[in-house]
Amino acid sequence: MGKTLVTFFSAEGTTAKVAKEFAERIGADIFEIVPEIPYSAADIKWTNPLSRCNKEQFGKKDVPVAGKVQNFEEYDTVYIGFPIWYGAAPRVIYTFCRGYDWDGKKVYAFATSGGSGIGKTAEKLEPYVEGAVSVEAKLVRSAEEVD
Repeated sequence: MGKTLVTFFSAEGTTAKVAKEFAERIGADIFEIVPEIPYSAADIKWTNPLSRCNKEQFGKKDVPVAGKVQNFEEYDTVYIGFPIWYGAAPRVIYTFCRGYDWDGKKVYAFATSGGSGIGKTAEKLEPYVEGAVSVEAKLVRSAEEVD
């Protein structure tokens, strides 16, 4: 059996809590996806059409990631956690995914949300994890719902 990695991006701490509890429960390694320029409260105010998160999402902009997963090739299962932004992963997730070889890996995305649905998150993520054996996504409220 190969190794499992839980990666996550958390804007306000909700996804971090779920990811850390889940990784601990299954004995997985963990990696926090952090944008090079951290988000401020104003940056993630989705009700402001000029906020950073809106400009990134609608402009499909790259959001550079600080740090890199060491020995990524050792993992055969990767969980990717994030808050749902407009029925999709935040752009930092797509930038993160583009930086690795996903060939043969099982990818499970889990998203937290204050009200949005999961949308077509798995389908939107697939081109960024090219070569993955499978890509699944689901909305969760707790670590028990991830697997």
